[in-house]
Amino acid sequence: MFSHHKRERRVSLTGLAQRMSKTSFQRLVLGLVLSSLLAGCSSSPSSGARVVDRNNASAVPQKPTVTTGQYVVRKGDTLFSIAFRYGWDYKALAARNNIPVPYTIQIGQVIRFDGRTGSTPTRVVTNTGSSPSSSSRTTVITRPAGTAAPAVATKPAPAPLPPPGPAPTGWGWPSNGVLIGKFSSNGSLNKGIDIAGDLGQPVLAASDGTVVYAGSGLRGYGELVIIKHSDTYVSAYGHNRRLLVREGQQVKVGQTIAEMGSTGTDRVKLHFEIRRQGKPVDPLQFLPRR
Repeated sequence: MFSHHKRERRVSLTGLAQRMSKTSFQRLVLGLVLSSLLAGCSSSPSSGARVVDRNNASAVPQKPTVTTGQYVVRKGDTLFSIAFRYGWDYKALAARNNIPVPYTIQIGQVIRFDGRTGSTPTRVVTNTGSSPSSSSRTTVITRPAGTAAPAVATKPAPAPLPPPGPAPTGWGWPSNGVLIGKFSSNGSLNKGIDIAGDLGQPVLAASDGTVVYAGSGLRGYGELVIIKHSDTYVSAYGHNRRLLVREGQQVKVGQTIAEMGSTGTDRVKLHFEIRRQGKPVDPLQFLPRR
């Protein structure tokens, strides 16, 4: 009887060992499948996955140059701010609209991007009771009753811009802080750099120049300063808490022009751009290494 129980126990242990081996094998197969799936998920960016810099997720995107339609000048606009907003070189936009130096524009004036002109009068109607900075405006085209719309003439293309002049010398960093967003020329990604800092931290002019815009009329930039450094280069400083300069003011490199803030964005930082003939370029190519 003892040997019979021993034999039954041996059979039970053998069955248990077989079951354990089967379970271990199943676990091994499952582990291999999971490993292959994880390997596929962690493939390199070249396989089509896009790596996103979370620090740069709120960077200001830049739309391509607008070459159709028109814009009606509002209170607070300058030719420089309109050109900056729509990706134009201010001299080219002025030439297209026959605006002479010093590029003065008026509220209600129509700025065209397509180079077309017409004899139809344009009247700008502003809703009463709205704030001066309100975008609630209607453009009404008026013409005598019973007359057909006049033919639209096409202006000859403006002369090509001269080659870019040399960049201003002596560029300096616009603020101290950690670089949290870098320039990208791909699609509509960041067209400048982002520098983290403390609320109220000084924002400095990166080079000598003239302030051509100081305000909050450009969506996505908050309180913004634009400085013209030459006929070719301008720089922009966005998301400020407070502006300390006015339009037309001459500034020197290193001069405090604003206080860092978070207007138009989700954290305290400075968004800084350099544009050459209206096109964004990498600011790190101009700023000294640090």
